[in-house]
Amino acid sequence: MPGLNGLEATRQILKAQPRTEVLVLTVHESEQVEREVLEAGARGYVLKSDDGRDLVTAVEQLRRHRPFLTAKVTKMVLNDYLHDRPLRAESDPGGARLTPREREVAQLLAEGKSNKQVATTLQISHRTVECHRNNLLRKLDLHSLTDLVHYAIRNRMIEP
Repeated sequence: MPGLNGLEATRQILKAQPRTEVLVLTVHESEQVEREVLEAGARGYVLKSDDGRDLVTAVEQLRRHRPFLTAKVTKMVLNDYLHDRPLRAESDPGGARLTPREREVAQLLAEGKSNKQVATTLQISHRTVECHRNNLLRKLDLHSLTDLVHYAIRNRMIEP
């Protein structure tokens, strides 16, 4: 979703309408993404690779105010829970922990947005974007925006 990822969309929707049942339909089979979206308040998570019937069932369940996770997502959640893994940058050997906001900034920058565009999209100051960008480069031991784009592609934050 160019310009606004599912995580930020979930946050904005629930901020405006806290009782909304948010269902995320995504291509991302990442424990990190799934965890962040669920922590943000999504009540359902369906992978596009899952059976189309799951989407109909998910909508029906959320309409009844019941959470819904596909079998693949449930397996990821249980695996994550049972291994009690913290949210980590996947390719960072030091195990730096990225905040949800840092992931959003990384995604938007990797999509080619300027600092100003990122600030506008996330409703934060230009200076805050610069701080997040510097923190990302430091935490991930990267040296340029190009390195950050490569990191985002490897970690499926954006499509190449």
